[in-house]
Amino acid sequence: MLICVSCLCLRCDCTEKLQGKFDYLRAQLNDNTAFKNIYRYAFDFARDKVQRSLDLDTAKTMLALLLGRTWPLFSVFYQYLEQSKYRVMNKDQWYNVLEFSRTVNADLSNYDEDGAWPVLLDEFVEWYKHRPSL
Repeated sequence: MLICVSCLCLRCDCTEKLQGKFDYLRAQLNDNTAFKNIYRYAFDFARDKVQRSLDLDTAKTMLALLLGRTWPLFSVFYQYLEQSKYRVMNKDQWYNVLEFSRTVNADLSNYDEDGAWPVLLDEFVEWYKHRPSL
């Protein structure tokens, strides 16, 4: 249903017309507001509808698709999630990962320890600062 509705919105009734929209769709991913809407939609799209959160494996996969190429800390954050105690990611955590990726420098120099970040991100920063150098 999603693809049919999307194709209707894009006015695509065949594969060739859809391929012709790829540049437009890529531009949507580069628009901050549109990307934020796509990112937020992805949480509800990917979660099991009877659950209020994403299982961690699904969250990691979706984060890789959405932030893997653009967030300099993504691979380190992924490593953190791999070894963390977390088994799910709730909507607040999901939304804040995007905000964190957009506002906190890759060296964490502007990270505010007193900010209103979810504990997941506070613990990531702590883990990052104390992990062994590679």
